[in-house]
Amino acid sequence: MQFIKNDGGRAAAGYKCKDDCVTRAIAVATGLPYERVYDIINGLAQQERRGKRKKGISHAGKGVYKQTYHKLLTSMGWKWTPTMGIGTGCTVHLRAEELPKGRLIVSLSKHLCAVIDGVIHDLSNPDRGGTRCVYGYWQKP
Repeated sequence: MQFIKNDGGRAAAGYKCKDDCVTRAIAVATGLPYERVYDIINGLAQQERRGKRKKGISHAGKGVYKQTYHKLLTSMGWKWTPTMGIGTGCTVHLRAEELPKGRLIVSLSKHLCAVIDGVIHDLSNPDRGGTRCVYGYWQKP
């Protein structure tokens, strides 16, 4: 699959984050500025509750919980399409011919990346030679 190195505007916004794949993927796929997505995610994180299993809250530059970005993307009108279920195994891989055209935010194991018309936009290529399983993807209808 083709790959373009893209930080989603992180460097231009002056951020130096380590675990910001959610923020980058959303910024690239939606076209919103990195700083705007960063602020939205951290705003949503202030509404999160901690619990026995969930010790912390989301942070745009340090890791975002699934329910936080699901809430954000749903509110923006994006639709979730699952591609893997319990007991089904891997049915869709990170390959251009197995994903629809358009702007996607693709969920992988412990990672999100943006795919635009079959081209991966991320800091490094996560496709593992076309063998990486896709759990599902977000797409704007």
